Amino acid sequence: MNLVLLGAPGAGKGTLAQQLVAEFGVAHISTGDLLRAAVKGGTELGVQAKKYMDAGELVPDQLVIDLVKERLAADDARKGFILDGFPRNTMQAVTLDSELSGLHRELDCALLVDVASDVIIGRLSARRACRDCGYTGTAADETCPKCGGEMYQRDDDKPETIANRLDVYEKNTAPLVEYYRGQGKLKIVDGTGAIDDVYARAKEVLGL
Repeated sequence: MNLVLLGAPGAGKGTLAQQLVAEFGVAHISTGDLLRAAVKGGTELGVQAKKYMDAGELVPDQLVIDLVKERLAADDARKGFILDGFPRNTMQAVTLDSELSGLHRELDCALLVDVASDVIIGRLSARRACRDCGYTGTAADETCPKCGGEMYQRDDDKPETIANRLDVYEKNTAPLVEYYRGQGKLKIVDGTGAIDDVYARAKEVLGL
């Protein structure tokens, strides 16, 4: 099972990936996590990435691809992998296909977690975080249920910010849907409703 997870910010890709990893033992490859780990570990690629991150610039595609390739060589990735957060545009997707071909591997499918924009805005704008311990809860949590700290709304979770993030997603990442549809690899799962229901639908769509 070699998957790319597609979907807007807040669609639930990370949660779905964690469930698939727990049940099937495949590698969850989140490029954000890879970058942070490489920088923290001071690896050669991490040192290069840090220069761009410190300057507030996007890390070049090839550097991210190199990190992904390195991660794909790990033992747990031999059973399969789930790419989350990459590729972000069609150019990255073409490069990924080429690199995978060089490793004698290929994607089985791209799974789009489909959630309407108004649902995402409602879902993310209801999130609250604890100032003290970082716990993530909802607007129903007046104080943190873990440590009693103050709950607040992150700037990223304000409706106007979310709407802007969704616009950026539509411009840059949504064309990937057509790219993978053209390859006959696109599958779509309805991402609304209870987490376990979404997971059951995803497994059915993937034939698992």
